[in-house]
Amino acid sequence: MRLTDCYNFHDFRRMAKQRLPGPIFDYIDGAADDEVTYRRNTAAFENCDLVPDVLRGVADVDMSVTVMGQKLAMPVYCSPTALQRLFHHQGERAVAAAAAKYGTMFGVSSLGTISLEEARQISDGPQVYQFYFHKDRGLNREMMVRAKTAGVQAMMLTVDSITGGNRERDKRTGFAIPFKLNLTGMMQFAIKPSWAIDWMTHEAFRLPQLENHVKMDGGALSISRYFTEMLDPSMSWNDVAEMVQAWGGQFCLKGIMSVEDAKRAVEIGCTGIVLSNHGGRQLDGSRSAFDQLAEIVDAVGDRIDVMMDGGVQRGTHVLKALSLGAKAVGLGRYYLFPLAAAGQPGVERALETMRTEIERDMKLMGCTSVDQLTRRNLRFRS
Repeated sequence: MRLTDCYNFHDFRRMAKQRLPGPIFDYIDGAADDEVTYRRNTAAFENCDLVPDVLRGVADVDMSVTVMGQKLAMPVYCSPTALQRLFHHQGERAVAAAAAKYGTMFGVSSLGTISLEEARQISDGPQVYQFYFHKDRGLNREMMVRAKTAGVQAMMLTVDSITGGNRERDKRTGFAIPFKLNLTGMMQFAIKPSWAIDWMTHEAFRLPQLENHVKMDGGALSISRYFTEMLDPSMSWNDVAEMVQAWGGQFCLKGIMSVEDAKRAVEIGCTGIVLSNHGGRQLDGSRSAFDQLAEIVDAVGDRIDVMMDGGVQRGTHVLKALSLGAKAVGLGRYYLFPLAAAGQPGVERALETMRTEIERDMKLMGCTSVDQLTRRNLRFRS
């Protein structure tokens, strides 16, 4: 399968599955428990129908949006995700360059595999730093100072991951960093030699944001163990309020799902929230972000930038979220599969595909700008 054969999310996923060893593909593709929420994230969009207008003169379409003080050329962004150089040796470098080319936002994670500073050198466009709240408060302070020094415009604190989700696919293969696989996992690596050659012929795998605090040379660090042992389950609203004040700029909480929490985010001075269930990877059975979007926008949308992610695979999904009041929509697996399949060209093709879909769908909806997308154009099925 070639990149030119990829026209949608499912094509990119299929190509990534052909290239990646099973444990790594399952790390991207998998979710918590029975993966009910993972499936629901995309299915939620199918309960909503678009009602287009016609004869509106749509020769020119402006799909730009402004979120957290940053202008994006299109209303989607690449959500920060962990371990990207594990999927392809270019990792975050490919995503940063592709996001810059398409004028949209991306981010580096606490578990990112290139440094904040290097990402900033690749792209001076819209960028966030996504971080987790660690038991080591010194590490938390260091991350914020480092991001500020690097010129990152917005902080994004993930608040739904104080402990690891039950990701059973990873358990079955023994997935960990560095690799500490069981026999099943090792066999799946053996049948994908091209990935192994790529892995061994490029620079050593690193976690630059954590390397001064986490030593991995003495044993494997499973992702679930990282969440369970290093992150602080006692994190409270008071802790976050102190961080918001210390940062003194655009500050976003990722993982908000209730109206009460959205209101609290406004009260402590946050400028953005991302409705998210972590791609179904944390609490299985939780509600989809799209299903929660309307009531949270109604409650706080005039006071804070409301974004969402989870299950987005089509331009029409983006239009439905924007019509409900989302300011922008985050992409995760949508760009990770093409990254794994083909590196930077893959990410660029995915973003170009999404850009083309959004532009075409806006024209078919009779809209020339994002602010013309409203709930008037939606109908929900009972």
